[in-house]
Amino acid sequence: MGLVLALVVAGATAAVVSRDDPVTPVDQAAEGPVLLVPGYGGSTSALEELAASLEDAGRTTTIVRAPGDGTGDLRLHARVLADAASAAIERGAPSVDVVGYSAGGVVARYWAAELGGDAQARRVVSLASPQHGTDLAALASGLGSSSCPAACRQLAPDSDLLRALNTDDETPAGPRWVAIWTEDDATVVPPSSGALVGAQSYSGQSVCPGLEVAHGDAPRAPAFQEMVRLALTGAEPAWPSRDAC
Repeated sequence: MGLVLALVVAGATAAVVSRDDPVTPVDQAAEGPVLLVPGYGGSTSALEELAASLEDAGRTTTIVRAPGDGTGDLRLHARVLADAASAAIERGAPSVDVVGYSAGGVVARYWAAELGGDAQARRVVSLASPQHGTDLAALASGLGSSSCPAACRQLAPDSDLLRALNTDDETPAGPRWVAIWTEDDATVVPPSSGALVGAQSYSGQSVCPGLEVAHGDAPRAPAFQEMVRLALTGAEPAWPSRDAC
């Protein structure tokens, strides 16, 4: 996404309050629309290519745009996602699948954990997301709020938002979780920050050795597009084979 130091780091100091309500998982065999959540800065160009790929495979997609310039509190973006998911279900969808790219994966996780998304989502796919923060955000946060706005500070490894999301259960019950990252990521540092406990979690290079995919190319790379498609297909997420390469 062409993000620099201020790229993937957001910081809000409000703690996440865990939801204790029991969740009834949605039907895994009934596909609904796919909601795609962009990352820091709100650019949708890479996700438009992923959306087109999913639509070619027969899925209905919507890109859930970030409020403002995409650098504000990630929790506000999560509320936009909550509105989009509720609107889809009110129109008759059985559930939604969510693909969060980069910071969008953190947005999707906050939505699932705190805004009722765990009862609406069939699948949640985290794509090249700094789920445990990125060292670039930590560096940028030391430069002040003008260089590292709210979303940037929230993506620092020690932010209150990520600390709360990563305490106890990283993948709330309800949806099936898939976390995919690229070992070539120079924005999410270390790239393994994209892993999630409780998810089907893997790097693209573990499937396709030698594949070179930078952070900004994760939604565009055909192999990664196929991995996302497989994550959203069938009664359970499918592990990709070398055929995806």
